[in-house]
Amino acid sequence: AQPGMHSSLPFFFQGKTVIQAEIDAAAELIDFFRFNAKYAVELESSQPLSVPSSTNSMVYRGLEGFVAAVSPFNFTAIGGNLAGTPALMGNVVLWKPSDTALLSSFAVYRILLEAGLPPNVIQFVPADGPVFGDTVTSSEYFCGLNFTGSVPTFKRLWKQVSENLDRYRTFPRLAGECGGKNFHFVHSSADVPSVVNGTLRSAFEYSGQKCSACSRLYAPDSLWPQIKEKLLEEHGKIKVGDPAQDFGTFFSAVIDDKSFARIKKWLQHAKTSPNLSILAGGNCDDTVGYFIEPCIVESKDPKDPIMEEEIFGPVLTVFVYPEKQYKEILQLIDTTSPYGLTGAVFAQDKNVIQEARKLLRNAAGNFYINDKSTGAVVAQQPFGGSRASGTNDKPGSPHYLLRWTSPQAIKETHVPLRDWKYAYML
Repeated sequence: AQPGMHSSLPFFFQGKTVIQAEIDAAAELIDFFRFNAKYAVELESSQPLSVPSSTNSMVYRGLEGFVAAVSPFNFTAIGGNLAGTPALMGNVVLWKPSDTALLSSFAVYRILLEAGLPPNVIQFVPADGPVFGDTVTSSEYFCGLNFTGSVPTFKRLWKQVSENLDRYRTFPRLAGECGGKNFHFVHSSADVPSVVNGTLRSAFEYSGQKCSACSRLYAPDSLWPQIKEKLLEEHGKIKVGDPAQDFGTFFSAVIDDKSFARIKKWLQHAKTSPNLSILAGGNCDDTVGYFIEPCIVESKDPKDPIMEEEIFGPVLTVFVYPEKQYKEILQLIDTTSPYGLTGAVFAQDKNVIQEARKLLRNAAGNFYINDKSTGAVVAQQPFGGSRASGTNDKPGSPHYLLRWTSPQAIKETHVPLRDWKYAYML
């Protein structure tokens, strides 16, 4: 989806800048593989207690069947991890990559084979999504789904699994990460430059095509003039274009025509709604690529759909609130959106931070204090959310590996039983 590409061509390029691609396709994927191996070794070494009369052990078996891994376009590392982790734990995996990330996913698959992965442990299956789902969920050997993508797709697959429960040898494991409507809450004690820089990067890096991207900002009226002035000033410096041609480019095209059309509808909503006003950006052009300008919208209504629904594009909506009503705003944040993925609180007042942590306890699986809502690092901030955001299985942590094993407890006794009766019966 870069300039010069048209919808009739294969979508082999994901439109990332050099640093975004390096962090994703190299650094994060390597971290997943290395830390997952470390966690697997530690899991094997963690054994139950043994006593003089018996030796007890735990064997971590693969699931009895195959796991279907369905990966998204936006992170090469996610695809490698969705397929790689179940395989590491002893499972056969059918890996269906996104249609718009075929080449990078195939490169990871080839690398795994070259590194010594036995053939057919992971089977790379580019396929039409609905057909793939219908096929795999109807097999008696289906035992797990490892998914990252949209809520409607995950719900459809879950329903297909439930309809086929009587076919399966075992109850399938279902793991899903489905995006979010992530927030930045700003208190009057916040550091304005941190708010502005963190919000711009979080909202517009990779054209907003991150499930953790900030898409709603809550600013106090006392700081809003400063924040607004700086936001618009820095917004004007964002360079939009082809990152392969100019390393100074921060912002590229969205992934395909479907994404372009969906985001364009939201921009039209922002232009026509009486509750909304566009402060910056808002234009789009698909003549030489699917380009959407980074857009900042101000909303008078904190419950407008643009504040509630995931857009998965470069649209940031701001709601300005009365400074003294920050507690009510924290409660509003918790109840506005069905998602619960990431969120950030900007404040220097420690009491406010503690209040926010308490009131937003369930609003975000990854919660940031004085930092942007994006940029989770493997083994440092294990990633995932609940509510509509998914099953919160925390890839990048030891917990994730347990989803793809079927533990067996083994007791070997050293003192044979000599009488079936208990001692008190004698």
